[in-house]
Amino acid sequence: MWDYTEKVMDHFMNPRNVGKLEDADGVGEVGSMSCGDALRLMFKLDDDQKISEAKFQTFGCGSAIASSSILTEMIIGKTLEEASKITNENIADELGGLPREKMHCSVMGREALEEAMIDYYTKQGKEIPCTLIKQDVEICHCFQVKTSTVRNAVLQHKLKDIEDVTHYTKAGGGCKQCHHDIQHVIDDCWVEMGSGLIQLDSKPVDNGDSDQIRELLENDIARALRTDGGDIELVEIRGKEVHVRMIGACASCPSSQATIKGWVEAQLKENVDPDITVVEVKK
Repeated sequence: MWDYTEKVMDHFMNPRNVGKLEDADGVGEVGSMSCGDALRLMFKLDDDQKISEAKFQTFGCGSAIASSSILTEMIIGKTLEEASKITNENIADELGGLPREKMHCSVMGREALEEAMIDYYTKQGKEIPCTLIKQDVEICHCFQVKTSTVRNAVLQHKLKDIEDVTHYTKAGGGCKQCHHDIQHVIDDCWVEMGSGLIQLDSKPVDNGDSDQIRELLENDIARALRTDGGDIELVEIRGKEVHVRMIGACASCPSSQATIKGWVEAQLKENVDPDITVVEVKK
């Protein structure tokens, strides 16, 4: 049995701000009910652009409920810029600490907040702050293993199943809720190895940069575009040139070039390499 603080128990037994927020300015959804944990976070802004209301709906354990509850209290009264500085460690600390095996609940809260803020900026047609764009994503919260670590292990050792990934990286060796995500990474890697998706020329970007480019495009930029019915696909990397294909609503959008140059390329330059150029590949 895990040792929970009194504050965790209080927010579990008496959660604050539970329910649905009508006409929310920002809505963030993370997790999956089929995997055991899911969270929907909503907020409204007042005339001073501060969060005036925040509510949540969650499906999960006591730690997930407590983390969501305390998070709504933490963000009310803050601007989005101030709220964006809240980390999952801040959430856990505010609760007086969480067992290591339950830290993924605080991470889920942070991710839902990010999604809600991205939703707001997207709906308002505003540029998404770079503070909401992560260079890497933690895939296994129990052992704090990032997606790039799993991806590199699969590619380097030609791993084919989750058990092998756990052996090499520890990812998936805890609560097992990340198994579906790990399997997705394995499947993607084998598709790439079979199709030669990334082709580097005589002046390739560093392997680490290549991983960062992929993570930024697939896990953050694409996620933001999907909120408006669009998407982006990495075609290949040629030296400092990153070739992408716009999908869905983005493919027919007259502003696709502005999106590519003004946002996608800008994010890659800022977070990976200032010499990167993004090239759109038409179908």
